[in-house]
Amino acid sequence: MLNQPSTLVTQVRFDSWLAVLLVLAGGFYLYGVRRLRARGDRWPISRTVLFLVPGLGSIAFVTLSGLHAYDTTVLSVHMVQHMVLSMIAPIFLALGAPVTLALRTLPRRPRRLLLAALHSRVAKVLAFPLVAYALFVATPFVLYFGGLYRVTLSNPYAHELVHAHFIAVGCLFFWPLLGLDPLPGRWPYPGRALLMLLSTPFHAVLGLTIMQSANLLAGDWYVRHGAVEPFADQKLAGGILWAGGELVSVTMLAVLVAQWARSSEREAARVDRALDRAEAEAEARAAAEVAGRGAGDVAGRGSTAPGSRDGAPTGRTAESR
Repeated sequence: MLNQPSTLVTQVRFDSWLAVLLVLAGGFYLYGVRRLRARGDRWPISRTVLFLVPGLGSIAFVTLSGLHAYDTTVLSVHMVQHMVLSMIAPIFLALGAPVTLALRTLPRRPRRLLLAALHSRVAKVLAFPLVAYALFVATPFVLYFGGLYRVTLSNPYAHELVHAHFIAVGCLFFWPLLGLDPLPGRWPYPGRALLMLLSTPFHAVLGLTIMQSANLLAGDWYVRHGAVEPFADQKLAGGILWAGGELVSVTMLAVLVAQWARSSEREAARVDRALDRAEAEAEARAAAEVAGRGAGDVAGRGSTAPGSRDGAPTGRTAESR
């Protein structure tokens, strides 16, 4: 049963396509870090930890551990997956800066292809914050209240596709806001903070709507296949969306503000260095001009012989004349 912790271990699976992708992603990331260090370049260990542990690790926990045994029979378990896949994992994947790592380690031709993809029209549209925001906010309502969720419970391929959708939409939303990678059309920090703030009430509205709904999201599915009482479980699922979404959104807003402050400090330091260089160059030019004038004066005095008038040589002395 769900209340048995051993289920998380005894029903672990590795036959999912997602497991293969997670292993490949982790392997390629570590290979890139190894290549950087082999040539003497530094890569922050914090980025590696964030990408592998809370990033890929959280995806593996909610999709490959024993939780997957209940994601079609307990709605609240599915909502935990929803939160992790769409909000928590994408944030830490973005903070791991895998695109930057790839650009620094890939050979020339693959790097050009990656840069071309990043600057393509499709990437510019998908990475535009308002497009990602619309997908992030609207698609859960379509999924849960448009009849699609019932299909994903009975169709394993559609079920896996929903997991992939949560991850993709979460990455599209959070990567331009919090990520460290070079992305097209990235907004300045005030715009990013505003968009993050506008996303905060979204999960509260969705969660409250689910909690207050008089109908089950998947019709009679949970009545026939559910492991717990369906209406109570649906209220719990809505509460998870509400509370979890608020907590993650407010926390990430704080992270964004902290990034904004650090960016302002770096910009101020850069401006100070530029002003110091300009001042040093101006002082050097002034000193050179003073030295040049001094040398000119000395040369002028040296060219005027004693006893001459207006600098002209006297020729013979009076006695010789």
